[in-house]
Amino acid sequence: MTEQLDETALRTLFTEARTHGVWLDRQVSDDLLIQIYDIARMGPTSANCSPARFVFVRTVEGKEKLRTALTPRNLEKTMKAPVTVIDAYDETFFDVLPTLFPHTDARSWFASSPAFATETARRNGALQAAYLMLAARAFGVDVGPMSGFDQATVDAAFFQGTSWKSDLLINLGYGDATKLFGRLPRLDVAEACRFA
Repeated sequence: MTEQLDETALRTLFTEARTHGVWLDRQVSDDLLIQIYDIARMGPTSANCSPARFVFVRTVEGKEKLRTALTPRNLEKTMKAPVTVIDAYDETFFDVLPTLFPHTDARSWFASSPAFATETARRNGALQAAYLMLAARAFGVDVGPMSGFDQATVDAAFFQGTSWKSDLLINLGYGDATKLFGRLPRLDVAEACRFA
């Protein structure tokens, strides 16, 4: 691939995209959520391990299950968001590697080392969460990622008896741009990068 995204696409994904916390009363359809996932799943992960698991919480009952896990600062924006995605990782992601990475016995790399498996799952699951956010923006859906929640409470409410573990929450919807703060600064290249 040699095509470069145009300025409109770069603005949509990065330079004009913002983290939202106040939401318009407009739903995100299940069909659109499926489209977002179908694009996000194409992003690379090590050995194609794809450990992320997403729960699209969009019902009143689902939101109530989340309520007690949220910090006070994140309560209102999450309860009012049309969708809250629980980004989780599957600790036994390696069980599907014979299908996802059939070139070699990659399952044995992780099955024999729980610490390595967890590290890989968390790192690559976070990558997949970022892909999901970019895919949402590409479809015109605003995002509001956050880590202010109690993971044990979320895991007990949503993942009891499974190998899934929560890592991040991502609110999705159509943000109220009139409620945004001014854009915050970012580190410049001299502060954040080295060339070796």
